[in-house]
Amino acid sequence: MSKPPKHVPLPTREQLLEFIRESPGRVGKREIARAFHLTAENRNILRQMIKDLEKSGEIERGRGRRFAGPGALPETMVVEISAIDDDGELLAKPLTWTEDGRPPKIYMAPGRRGEAPLGMGDRVLARLRRMREGIYEARAVRRITAGPAKVLGVYEHTADGAGRLRPTDRRQKADYSVLHADSHAAQPGELVLAEILPGGRPYGLRPARVVERLGSMDNPRTVSLVAIQTHDIPNEFTEEVIAQADAALAAPLENRTDLRMIPLVTIDGEDARDFDDAVWAEALEDGGWHILVAIADVAWYVRPGDALDHEAFKRGNSVYFPDRVVPMLPEALSNGWCSLKPDEDRPCMAVHIWLDADGHKRRHEFVRGLMRSKARLTYERVQRALDGAPDEGTAPLLEPVLKPLYGAWRALFAARERRGVLDLDLPERKVVIGADGRIEKVIPRERYDSHRLIEDYMIAANVAAAEQIEATHRPCMYRVHDVPSREKLEGLRDFLSTVGLSLPKGQVMRASAFNQILAAARETPEAHLINEVVLRSQAQAVYSPENIGHFGLGLARYAHFTSPIRRYSDLLVHRALIDGLNLGAGALPADSIERFAEIGEHISLTERRAAAAERDALNRFTTLFLADRVGARFAGRINGVTRFGLFVTLDETGADGLIPVSSLPEDYYIHDETRHCLVGKRFGLTFSLGDIVEVELAEANALTGSLLFQLLNGKEAPRSKVPPRGADPRDRARPRGKRPPPRRKH
Repeated sequence: MSKPPKHVPLPTREQLLEFIRESPGRVGKREIARAFHLTAENRNILRQMIKDLEKSGEIERGRGRRFAGPGALPETMVVEISAIDDDGELLAKPLTWTEDGRPPKIYMAPGRRGEAPLGMGDRVLARLRRMREGIYEARAVRRITAGPAKVLGVYEHTADGAGRLRPTDRRQKADYSVLHADSHAAQPGELVLAEILPGGRPYGLRPARVVERLGSMDNPRTVSLVAIQTHDIPNEFTEEVIAQADAALAAPLENRTDLRMIPLVTIDGEDARDFDDAVWAEALEDGGWHILVAIADVAWYVRPGDALDHEAFKRGNSVYFPDRVVPMLPEALSNGWCSLKPDEDRPCMAVHIWLDADGHKRRHEFVRGLMRSKARLTYERVQRALDGAPDEGTAPLLEPVLKPLYGAWRALFAARERRGVLDLDLPERKVVIGADGRIEKVIPRERYDSHRLIEDYMIAANVAAAEQIEATHRPCMYRVHDVPSREKLEGLRDFLSTVGLSLPKGQVMRASAFNQILAAARETPEAHLINEVVLRSQAQAVYSPENIGHFGLGLARYAHFTSPIRRYSDLLVHRALIDGLNLGAGALPADSIERFAEIGEHISLTERRAAAAERDALNRFTTLFLADRVGARFAGRINGVTRFGLFVTLDETGADGLIPVSSLPEDYYIHDETRHCLVGKRFGLTFSLGDIVEVELAEANALTGSLLFQLLNGKEAPRSKVPPRGADPRDRARPRGKRPPPRRKH
């Protein structure tokens, strides 16, 4: 780090900029003030200087209000070993890189003595130190995954009877050869896990040995296995972990608050596999409300440092597929002692929240209790009951339980509306699996007021948890969501200007500003498009011990408290509450804060890994469902525009597929990133994000989960040869062929 001059009352703009840019990591205002020996009266001026530098783009703010030069990498991040230089040093690259241009060069520092050496493809959580502009040194904190020593694929026979392995990962272009002796008696069409062997001919296929047979690819239940293996989801518990879970016993009432007389109910989806939250409400005489949110007491069974804890940390979260769940905890806990089943005593962490008539919180109180769920309800049944069609189970609960729940929710919802929560309208899809394991249908997932009720009760409990942990001065694993970056906001403004909308400048950005745009577009043909583009402008929510608030929810502090069965972050929050409120065993260890930043990085990574696996499985299930409909026509909408083609989402199933640029009406196509469109240079034919299209399914590859479409309708192509304004010849995408495009009607 460059040393600032001593005895300078206030640094110049150039000195301040040099200090921030030359620092080996991001720096905060406190470090800057200390380095320049600034007194309290100078700190307001410093704050304005930093603000001016940030506004001009000469520095940028990272997590925790820490600053660095533009394009600087964070102090801790996940990197992948990507190359070896001429001197034999390992080079790495950021696992995710969304900026323009090449990422900075990262040299891996030698590991400690006795550690296994890193190799190509290894992914590690590393601490980074800036050496000079564009050059970093990284020191591995923990290896996350080793390089690809195994491959998942479908075993086949070639014409000459030799074994061949076709990888399921579409990024792997080459097949593998399998000798008969190495086939493990695999049958053609079986999904297998194979070990990559050394050797192979210079121009031939690499050899592989089958180590596990996973079943026929014709069986839909195999689809989830592909996603599990592809994304490296841990799905086997050790004997020690299972033994500890199986040995668990009922929690005693001793030192707990008895909540068993309160008619708490669980409300979940029809296909829910664990029940870790229950709710109750009552009206108060002054028009306010008293609500109770009870959450399974996982911390009682999973203690810091034990086998269950290590396994839960490694997994980070449960992963949900259409036909199965890969749980964070063994079934004896996730579907047993930590599942709030009706008419069974269960330990819980609960929070009482008192609201005024407008939905504002007056106060809250956390207790460690013992509860007994009154009923296991579903969103659909609760909604039907409130709509006037209760069934035998919900009719007796309508007046004493459900109507008070809805009354309190209306107050919470009104407060939410006033707060201004980002409200995107993006439908989800659901794969329905029949009793025979076959896919029956793929349908949009319905969303009712009963969903919103549970969502708002959980948010209220999560806010109370974050506030309580802060009040007791314990470390908190916050759920943070930063404001959109300056670059993404400018890109969004440029796009909105093309559809007659605008995003205000020069003010503190709030979610309500986006809601105004979404409301203005709601009844327009571009509504779906604008929802997509607004979503893409947002930062990604992560876990961190540094609180920067939650932009999307409009909250100053927020933490996940309500799902400790399936999220390790929530277990940490429970432990912090137990510690701060002296609620007994299972508290957060005193030295936990030392690892909180690292833990936050890890569980943010496992969350992204789970989301990618779930999305991959959903795409593969949908592809399998459509495999026998090749040649059929579908209505859809363009949901992505790239230089190499158009991504289309089908209305009927929500399936995503690609229209290659080579199949578009023949022209030179220019990718306009600002307007999210491909524009034909010669004829001006334009394909934009959000356009409604009709396509024919040309290919459904169940092996890779990919769909290819052929465009059926187009647009009238003008006879002009004038290229679009601002066209850059480097952005051209030209399909094969020389004939001009046919004249089509949209």
